[in-house]
Amino acid sequence: MTKNIKVLIADDHAIFRQGLKQILADTRDIVVAAEAETGRDAVQLFRNHDCDVLLLDISLPDRSGIEVLKQVRKESPAVAVLMLSMHREDLYAVRSLKAGAAGYLNKQSAPAELVNAIRQVAAGKKYISPALAQELATHVSDDRQVMPHETLSDREYQTLTMIASGKAVSDIASELVLSVKTISMYRSRLLQKMKLRHNAELTHYAIKNQLVD
Repeated sequence: MTKNIKVLIADDHAIFRQGLKQILADTRDIVVAAEAETGRDAVQLFRNHDCDVLLLDISLPDRSGIEVLKQVRKESPAVAVLMLSMHREDLYAVRSLKAGAAGYLNKQSAPAELVNAIRQVAAGKKYISPALAQELATHVSDDRQVMPHETLSDREYQTLTMIASGKAVSDIASELVLSVKTISMYRSRLLQKMKLRHNAELTHYAIKNQLVD
């Protein structure tokens, strides 16, 4: 008898979680063990439930999905983490895989692709879409020029996208549960690394390179 794949879902949108559960309910070998809507809840449920695959939204309300990914990987390297996002694969996929994700899937993917991805990472393999495979091939190209935003840390990149989306430093600090001083430090670092002078140039860069919607 085939062992069921136990999945934990971490996403802050109840309707999307319900959709995932409905898709997985139609499979013969995948069961949803628990669900969470925040990063904190995801870590807590992960510690209290035996799961094989963690479906993790990259944009959670209280902390970055990549932060949760790093913590889960540190505590239990055997658990496969499949990142989910509405963002284009080239924006976060490479960062996710470098942080230890077993795969990255766009939320607009077909149900069959989701099921296939879960089975693949549960078997100890990596899952990447054809589009992501092309992106990874581009990243290892010797003649490819590194873009300024690719030199940023995960926190700096997150700060960049949030400022470019029109959020004030104080709002970002509140949303990420960090001090204003810390967010200001990230802002200063990313401006320096990217050789930008102020938020207007930062926003222009982000829009030009399609880093924000």
